[in-house]
Amino acid sequence: MRSFQGLTVLLTGAAGGFGVELAKRLANDGAKLVLSDIEREPLEELAASLETETVTFCGDIAEEVTSEQLVGLARERFGGLDIAINNAGVAQAFVRFHLLPSEEARQVIDINLMGVFYAMKHQLPLMEKQFRKEKRGGSIVNVASYAGLKGAPRLAAYSAAKHGVIGLTRSAAAEYATKGIRVNAVCPSFSRTPMVTEKLGLAFRDPAEAETNLTRVVPMQRLAEVDEVVEAILFAAHPSNSFMTGQAIAIDGGVSAI
Repeated sequence: MRSFQGLTVLLTGAAGGFGVELAKRLANDGAKLVLSDIEREPLEELAASLETETVTFCGDIAEEVTSEQLVGLARERFGGLDIAINNAGVAQAFVRFHLLPSEEARQVIDINLMGVFYAMKHQLPLMEKQFRKEKRGGSIVNVASYAGLKGAPRLAAYSAAKHGVIGLTRSAAAEYATKGIRVNAVCPSFSRTPMVTEKLGLAFRDPAEAETNLTRVVPMQRLAEVDEVVEAILFAAHPSNSFMTGQAIAIDGGVSAI
């Protein structure tokens, strides 16, 4: 049975989407948690519901200081960092390329790409130092998207940012492979999260029509459920998965098989 007993896990985007389920699963499996989200109230409510040692920080992942302070919290409160799950992200309007406002495109890239860059910039040195001094390895999992593996019509900025996340993942994995650090990405296709069902669903007249359109090319003909994606993230993060690094794992209901 997989356990995260005693491991310190940093999780961004903890209060929504995959984050809540990840936090609950990790807490139940014995992890000590450093949780972050831009929304303070749901973040604090989540932390209060968890029966494990937990510290929170409310901040914008697009600001580098957020990542710096999160890593500092892990070091100060728990003595280090074993696993980082860079999950925070935003969607974009489901529109044709030339109709996407430039300000929205910039926001998507700042949060989804630069947020991961800042996170890893501060997570990697601490993990490297731990490995050098204590042989304490580390694992980073970046939540990318199937849109980072293929072109995504009407999601140009989002797709570009997620392609960038995969590039960061593979580059860091190769660079830090001898430093005791594994870096992988999980790439879900459309999943049943508020980001998908609310924002992308606005492009269609009703939720049923939205789901039909979003899953038209998915062999399984459905959205991914949150727990299915969370299972893949935990698999990639766990120390027992010790020889996998630099991978972009598609959780896509078979899209990449055709």
